[in-house]
Amino acid sequence: MLLSEPGKLYLDLIENCLLGLIYEDPSQDPWSDGGFDRESRMMGRDWPLKAHSMIGKARMSNLRAAVDYVLAHNISGDFIETGVWRGGACILMRAALKAYGIADRIVWAADSFEGLPPPDAVHYAADAGDQHHEFAQLAVSLEEVRSNFAAYGLLDDQVRFLKGWFKDTLPTAPVDQLAILRLDGDMYESTMDGLRSLFHKVSTGGVVIVDDYGAIASCREAVEDYRKEFGIDSPIMPIDGIGIYWIKT
Repeated sequence: MLLSEPGKLYLDLIENCLLGLIYEDPSQDPWSDGGFDRESRMMGRDWPLKAHSMIGKARMSNLRAAVDYVLAHNISGDFIETGVWRGGACILMRAALKAYGIADRIVWAADSFEGLPPPDAVHYAADAGDQHHEFAQLAVSLEEVRSNFAAYGLLDDQVRFLKGWFKDTLPTAPVDQLAILRLDGDMYESTMDGLRSLFHKVSTGGVVIVDDYGAIASCREAVEDYRKEFGIDSPIMPIDGIGIYWIKT
């Protein structure tokens, strides 16, 4: 399945808009100076003030390549991201389905839409001291995310939302089969919840992406623990020093 040249240009524009690269949207994270730094934005090292994604160009392009891959190889299943922030990565996946003219796959957006949970250090020692729940910038409402999809003309019945903490929503999520599983939960608990509830639904040949593997030790520990427990030896492929992916075999 090949994408037309206009389709490629459409997705290029979607990517650049989602990342705030066109209007050079400034940052709002605690470690930046509040300005726009192109290198930081390209590598997903800041928190944009208005842009709809913080994953950076490299990880966004990886996600787009994953969509191209599963479609080209006829890998069955829907697409899901667990931890969507303003919805940018899910918007890109929905835009890609639109560009390819595919109407029989769903993009699932799973999030609390209230930010991250306080760490449960009793059950997940790796999360002790985690401070993600303290940042109001990471809490984006479902209404805002839906509005962001609508702004791109992509809010339709091929987009479904799973609202709530992952431990409550993912085990019973009405998802039958996945071609892409993208985990962006930052914490050990959130990452493990995604793997335990959804990995077995990923088709052989499907793509598993973990956003924070290279940046957050607790996330990396969850991935390593899960892969060890279930004997997963598919090679881990780096993306940009933060994100990684592997093909399910």
